[in-house]
Amino acid sequence: MEIRPAEPDEAELLSELAFRSKAYWGYPEEFMAACRHELTYTPEQVTGGGFWVLEDESQVRGFYALVKTSPNTMELEAMFVEPDLIGRGYGRALMEHALDECGHTEHIERLVIQADPNAASFYESAGGRKIGERPSDSIAGRMLPLYDIEIEKAR
Repeated sequence: MEIRPAEPDEAELLSELAFRSKAYWGYPEEFMAACRHELTYTPEQVTGGGFWVLEDESQVRGFYALVKTSPNTMELEAMFVEPDLIGRGYGRALMEHALDECGHTEHIERLVIQADPNAASFYESAGGRKIGERPSDSIAGRMLPLYDIEIEKAR
């Protein structure tokens, strides 16, 4: 298993993986269609940095993306694992890598995560503390749990 920076030419692959991973939770077709734009990544986004892929047996099995939202805060913009690998430690490896990246970025004190409700227990087990909710960018009226992890405590 290796975690490495994503390449711009992997944007379509990452978009497809994100869509499959989101669908794992059994959302209806209309819901998934509404999420399509939010789950689509461009080569320019990937080029901008913060995208990391997890490879196993020379195949991309998952990825995450970090975005700096303030001088001391990073946000987990995305984290997705191939559906048939959910629950096998790939998400945990990605999360540990993301926290390590935050810890090595000067002045970063916290990681904020807007979670899919189905993944809430995963983020709680990673040290996330629920700090509120935030409206979904894709589904009007849907509120998503918001978590915070203090980087110093996570290290």
